[in-house]
Amino acid sequence: MPPKIREMQSNPSTPLVSTGNIRRLTLMLSGEDALDAADFGDKPSKGLPHERYLLGELVPSAPILLLSQTNISFDPNESIACLQPVHLHATRDHLILMGQNQIDLTENESSKLLRSALPLIEEDFHHPVLFHNKQFWFLPAGPFTSLATYSVDQAHGRNIDWWMPRDSQEEGIAKRWRKLQNEIQMLWHIDPVNEAREQHGMPSINSIWISGIGKLSDVNPPEPLKQSTHCYGDHPLLAGLAKLLGISYSPNRPNENLAGAFVWSNQPELFWPKICASFTHHQIDELMLIDFPNGKLRERIFSAKDIYKKSWAFWKTKELLPWSEVVSK
Repeated sequence: MPPKIREMQSNPSTPLVSTGNIRRLTLMLSGEDALDAADFGDKPSKGLPHERYLLGELVPSAPILLLSQTNISFDPNESIACLQPVHLHATRDHLILMGQNQIDLTENESSKLLRSALPLIEEDFHHPVLFHNKQFWFLPAGPFTSLATYSVDQAHGRNIDWWMPRDSQEEGIAKRWRKLQNEIQMLWHIDPVNEAREQHGMPSINSIWISGIGKLSDVNPPEPLKQSTHCYGDHPLLAGLAKLLGISYSPNRPNENLAGAFVWSNQPELFWPKICASFTHHQIDELMLIDFPNGKLRERIFSAKDIYKKSWAFWKTKELLPWSEVVSK
């Protein structure tokens, strides 16, 4: 029997939820944007597929990221913005946003860059910075609340023209952001931090990125996550959601009993033997696999019998399916 399957583009209204005493492991894979440009229309989809799934269609990632980084109190009904110091790589005819893991920014460098840009930022946002570390700077969105933005995870490695912030409700907000962005770019162009980085052959921090604008009260986690008792995965979004829901969290791959766990894995092939062992040892009854082929949400339920290769040779030892066959089913 093939696994139960459900495919959709957003959070299901009647999701495949666990009933009774069924011991379930939920495994989510990261998703990419749909390859068909016709799916975009005249603007990108807001958020990567897994960001929309975890946070809801408004994708208010900034307050969840803030929640994951600190224990400070902030108004759940106030829109929060996330700023990130980034490098824009110049090609022949456009600029490409480099990912945070490509620039090797230190805590000290980030603090110095923030210190130099802080008067400009706080003047335009009309609010002080709430919290910062080397990767993220958070503050109330203020006049930029209605700005439509896209995360670094979604835009990195691509021509930024398509991913720049856009007006959504009030005209002129995107232009106001670009003015601030340009002022910070000019300021950082002569900053000692960048002079030192260039001397060591490192990419300069030549721009600032804004994303994730939204309210904590607008976060809409999916049922499989809300029903979990443990969360595992190294992305700060999952850490923030676990804190919001009061669920225990670990950035590491689980080694203990997987029943009730929600795992976000970028290397599921390494985790697959542990899942198979959990079925074999009767620690779990079901695996819910969540992935996003062509940008569309797909939820599938696997039971113990679904993880073995089909064979008419009943006298032979059953052979486990490799991960590549499971994910391609």
